[in-house]
Amino acid sequence: MSAGGGIFQALNLAHETFGRARFRYRGLAPLLADTSGMVALHARILALPGVRVARFNPRAHSLTLEFDPQTTTTATLHRALLALSPENVPSVIGAAKKPAAIFASDAGFSFLNLMASGSLPQGARLPLSLVAALPLGKEALADFRASGMTSHVLEAIAVAISLARRDFTAANTTTFMLALGESLENSIARRSDELLKHLLRPGCDEVWVLKDGEEVAIPADSVRVGDTVIVSMGDIIPIDGTILSGEAMVSEAAMTGEGAALHKERGARALSGTVVEEGRLLIYAEQVGATTTVARIADYVERSLAAKSATQMSAAALADTLVPTVLKLAGASFLISGDWRRAAAVLQADYSCALKLAIPVAFKSAMYSAGREHILIKGADALEKLAEADTFIFDKTGTLTSGDLEVTDAIAFDKSFSPQDLIWLAASVEEHYFHPLAQAVVAAAQTIEGRHFAHTEVEFVVAHGVASVVEGKRIVVGSRHFVEQHEHINTKPWRDEIDQLYGAGKTLLYIGYGGKLLGVLGLKDTLRPESRAVVAQLKALGVKRILMLTGDHRHRARELAETLELDGFHAELLPEDKAGIVEKLKAGGAKIAFIGDGINDAPALAAAHVGIAMQKGADVARLAADIALLEDSIESIVTAKTIANAAMRRIATNYRLTLGLNTGILGAAALGFLSPVAASVLHNGSTIAILLNAFRKTDALKKRHGAPVRKTKA
Repeated sequence: MSAGGGIFQALNLAHETFGRARFRYRGLAPLLADTSGMVALHARILALPGVRVARFNPRAHSLTLEFDPQTTTTATLHRALLALSPENVPSVIGAAKKPAAIFASDAGFSFLNLMASGSLPQGARLPLSLVAALPLGKEALADFRASGMTSHVLEAIAVAISLARRDFTAANTTTFMLALGESLENSIARRSDELLKHLLRPGCDEVWVLKDGEEVAIPADSVRVGDTVIVSMGDIIPIDGTILSGEAMVSEAAMTGEGAALHKERGARALSGTVVEEGRLLIYAEQVGATTTVARIADYVERSLAAKSATQMSAAALADTLVPTVLKLAGASFLISGDWRRAAAVLQADYSCALKLAIPVAFKSAMYSAGREHILIKGADALEKLAEADTFIFDKTGTLTSGDLEVTDAIAFDKSFSPQDLIWLAASVEEHYFHPLAQAVVAAAQTIEGRHFAHTEVEFVVAHGVASVVEGKRIVVGSRHFVEQHEHINTKPWRDEIDQLYGAGKTLLYIGYGGKLLGVLGLKDTLRPESRAVVAQLKALGVKRILMLTGDHRHRARELAETLELDGFHAELLPEDKAGIVEKLKAGGAKIAFIGDGINDAPALAAAHVGIAMQKGADVARLAADIALLEDSIESIVTAKTIANAAMRRIATNYRLTLGLNTGILGAAALGFLSPVAASVLHNGSTIAILLNAFRKTDALKKRHGAPVRKTKA
């Protein structure tokens, strides 16, 4: 709890999320005891740097702020609120300000006005109803100037007719129902957008920097170009820059798709969003904040959220074309009956609300659900295309295979050692080392006959490997750089064998013993255990063909395709061949979803009907893709397809309901069977029901064709 000597007697933070904070306050200055003072305070808070929305809830004594995280922070806003005093809050309120601004929303004010309209003095009813309808009137006027007759114009005319007839119940009912529907749509869209934009931002709030020779922690948004940033084992690199000193093994899988960690030292490039697996680095900050690689990806996603699907645009176009029809029907019903109530009732029931609100909300809701499952769908059009996809093409490495290494080759260059001896010798010193390569070697040793080699204390050489002494001779296990540059061991006599393993796509581990190269181990990633189930589940979701593309040897590709029961494969491909195959299949009428992770997959991802990038994919692949998986599991592809299919089914249902219900309401209103209030309640009530149906969580996430859904962190 923080006490203040100004507007707020006490103010404390109740809850915060990305770009949003809720405060509870106790006691307000006497100046703010009336409505005009509260409106003035609301205007002053909106003027604070970075604040986008400010909502008071007087009954709960709470204030909710939505703000730009790039401009300000919760702590900064807290200090600014405590600094507010009656002297710096203006007492003159502009004519454009309205009391509704101090409540939780326009819907809150219009609801209170509707409930109280029957008991208010006659002289107060019209002014308050006009204030409640002001947002609708302003929006209708703007629409009329920009586009002519739209649904908002029809709604405003209906309210104006009711107000002119002093039918405040009808006017206030319509105003409240419209405000409630819009409030629901805005809330859903905002929550979805905030989550989707937040998912790709770096996961660190605090950064260590070197200041005047001392290491100090500062907020991540306070880092500036030229700062020396310190990152240690387990840290995410928060900036783009050049390494000044130190050595480390850095995993760039999330940004470049490179599976094995890379050795980094002075002069090397450091990318934001990559992870230090071991070691420590001092990095000169060259791109910070919004200019970093990760932030640029997030900004790209933010822009893509504005993209609309073909369904969304066609529904909006249909709604607009029906507006003149509704207006003509209202005019005809008045001319025939001479009753303004019929005309007002007809104007309450247009098609636009449900079509223009429910369909975007259904897309946003589906994108939100996908985000909770760690799947980033970059717009409604991507969701629609995923639902349409009937052919799924997988790049093999990093998608159908896991990236978890296993020893596939053991080549000893000394005849006194067998391949099994080589594995056991390496495992004996690697068993103390928690690195993916070391763990793979230890796992391999546990599956074969052999003996443990006694050794002295193991020396860990950061970013290189391990060293020890076995039977009086020095043994080193690590990278080629380690054995050649650090240990000065000659590898040239066995270059052919080494190059052959490299050509087969193997990761190599070099073993030096007694100053000579004893042998090399070749490691390769393994088939994901869930791959076969994913293929079966995609077919159950209506996918007609599932294919695999790979640069691997044909016999290995055929073996994998048969194991997974794929419909076909293309092997021994060059990177540029993949996009060509996608284009050829598209020309044959296939709606293709391509799943890849590497830089060389970017052309195919862009050429496909919908591109899906794996979590460890290169940043260019994730930019080219329409959908990015944010966790390393291809089960997420099934989840995404399930969500897309369910969303499009729900949109189709809502579309039919909207046309059927509104046609019925229009007909009943034109024949005089519905009053303006009844027409408003039926029309807007059905719109809200359709809106809530659009927001309903996808049932398929609870059960996927009878199979339990994998649990993920929210």
